[in-house]
Order: sequence, then C-alpha cells, then structure tokens
Amino acid sequence: MKITNHKLENAQQWLSPNHNERPAECEISLVVMHGISLPPGEFGGSWVHELFMNTLDFEQHPYLQQIRGIEVSAHLLIRRDGELHQYVPFDKRAWHAGLSVFCGREKCNDFSIGIEMEGADDVPYTEQQYDSLLKVLRALYDHYPEVAASGVVGHCDIAPGRKTDPGPSFDWLRLATHGFVRATAELE
Repeated sequence: MKITNHKLENAQQWLSPNHNERPAECEISLVVMHGISLPPGEFGGSWVHELFMNTLDFEQHPYLQQIRGIEVSAHLLIRRDGELHQYVPFDKRAWHAGLSVFCGREKCNDFSIGIEMEGADDVPYTEQQYDSLLKVLRALYDHYPEVAASGVVGHCDIAPGRKTDPGPSFDWLRLATHGFVRATAELE
C-alpha cells in the first residue's frame, strides 16, 4: 500500500464534510482505533457511510434517532470484507475522537489518524479486516515517522469512561506480533 498526497491509493475515496484543517505545525503522531456499526451490532449496508457524509436518513431505523445531529468522520473505514474507504485525507483533521487525552495532550483529533473498523465491542473482527489493517498501519508508519514513534491506541484509551471501542474483541496481540504495539496513554 502506498500513500500519495495524504491519500491511501488502495482505498475508495470520499470526502466527508466532517473535517477541517489541523492546527499549524501539528505533527500527525498517533493512530486511534475505533469500532462502528449502525445500528450497533449490525453490519453491511450504507448507514456508516451516510453518517460520515451527512446524508443519513434518521427515519430509517429507531436507533438512528439517538445520533441525530452528530457530525463525525474518520480518516479510514475498514469494512468486514477488508475493503478500505477513506473519508478524510490524512493531513486534515477528521472528527473521530471527541473529548480525548493522550499523554497529557488534549484534542487527539488535532494530531491523530482515526481508523474505524466495522464491528462491535463483543464481536470478533474479521481476518480480512486485520489483513487490511496491518497493511494500512505499515503504510502509515512508513509515511509518517511520528506515528511510528507514538503508535496505536484504542478510542477507549483516550476517552475512558466515555468510549469502549474497539472493544475487548479487538486483537491487540495480533498487531503487536507485527510490530504495532498498543501505546500507553498516560491520562491526566
């Protein structure tokens, strides 16, 4: 996999309106792993895509009423079959982490790349997703040296008590055996 102009060449490209500029001179230095499904525990379909693109029809399912008005995105979505969708170029700030802290630094969106895995906290992610994720992480580590220095965390690590994803079903050991060790978030 290769990154050109802050876009992953192997990903389908979309441009979510839910992004903005990173602060000046802010190095990309962290990857945040997320898990997402709409409604929770249901996979496939277009609702996650529509959420990121602000085109979701909230009348389609009762659960969707609970997220009405939310404007979120991620840099990447990895579908259950391993397919990659990029919603925000890596040099832009995607709105994925919300209120968050990593090693004393607040506003993790400013300096992180958000990767959503289509899944749920208690449902194992697929082999295809891990295969894609490992290739993506290698490309990110190679392209952004500061990411390699800081590493990968879960949304649960930077927003404990508020977020639980990617959940206990996420296989951190698999990442570690490929050199992508879960970073220690020293929360304040």
